[in-house]
Amino acid sequence: MGFFSRLFSKSEKQAPEVKERTPLNIQVGDIVTYDLVDYEVVGKITYRDGGYEWFSYQLLEGNQTKWLAAEMDDELELGVYETVKLPVSLPFPKKLEYEGQTFFKEEEGEARVTGEGRSKNINGRTSRYAEYISEDEETYVSLESWGSEVEASVGYDIEAYEIKILAGSK
Repeated sequence: MGFFSRLFSKSEKQAPEVKERTPLNIQVGDIVTYDLVDYEVVGKITYRDGGYEWFSYQLLEGNQTKWLAAEMDDELELGVYETVKLPVSLPFPKKLEYEGQTFFKEEEGEARVTGEGRSKNINGRTSRYAEYISEDEETYVSLESWGSEVEASVGYDIEAYEIKILAGSK
């Protein structure tokens, strides 16, 4: 086989096919562009409560961290959240106050989690969770209990067209 035939022939070594990314199959290492900022996906948490499943992706740009929540209910639901300090403990209250707004509990449950990337330390654990919605139905508070610690984040809905996903690898 000559130089040109090797150069232009179809090589046996083909790159693995990259699966098209959607908000429901983002992987650690992917890049998510939101609000003109490129974030690296450094963690992924898959939650399972009965037959229901949803995802949280930890997005990092510099020292700024956001969480992208994705779930398929009747339609795709997406939200962007940031971790906040909110003194809450179990049992979760019926309503919360945060920055002058009142939030009402919308749902509560317990989920088994699978963690990847920076979230791998919670792999196999169970978390109690609660979701709250503001009176104007524009803002959400999400609570998750991890043992004796309760993490809080505040967020809002976004549309799928507001993000772009670039596969980082496989």
